[in-house]
Amino acid sequence: MGQIAVEKNVHGIEGLCVITPTVHGDSRGYFYESYNLNDMKAQGIDISFCQDNQSMSTKGVLRGLHFQKHFPQTKLVRVIKGSVFDVAVDIRSQSATYGKWYGIELTEENKKQFLIPRGFAHGFLVLSDVAEFCYKCDDFYHPEDESGMAWNDPEIGIVWPKLKGEYKGTVAADGYTVDGVALNLSDKDQKWLGIKETLNKSLYIDL
Repeated sequence: MGQIAVEKNVHGIEGLCVITPTVHGDSRGYFYESYNLNDMKAQGIDISFCQDNQSMSTKGVLRGLHFQKHFPQTKLVRVIKGSVFDVAVDIRSQSATYGKWYGIELTEENKKQFLIPRGFAHGFLVLSDVAEFCYKCDDFYHPEDESGMAWNDPEIGIVWPKLKGEYKGTVAADGYTVDGVALNLSDKDQKWLGIKETLNKSLYIDL
């Protein structure tokens, strides 16, 4: 018990948590508990996860900003190889921090985890040559329910580290680089609109 430290409501945004595990290391390597239900409950985090996901991405890949409209997911994210800058944007219509974002670098070295509650859009930018990204979800993925927002919407104003380029009024990746590597977005992620055009009460449920 007591194998995690939890920073709650980071950046003043209710529900966002940064979790740092206790790592036991010696000359042979290390060991830590990547998830312990009892430790989470002791910190007031009582969530039933039902799905684990893992992805691999190369430097300059940006995935996001994604959310599900009617089946929102809580996500517990971490990186097991490399480094990413992970971002959550509050899209809860009744939240005092609606539209605010917070980002954190997750790496295989710091082993931090980022708990993102339901009601947030999520995305990440790969900073290392390769990154392997893992996350737990408390609801299943519903392809027909997926939606997203522009990763570079000036209304949100996310500051992506190492990203060079000038906003030209479009969500396209053209002209952006990370350490000289071209920014790489899926076709889908180059079609999302800004937060004002995307979110309204008819589209997204209140949480």
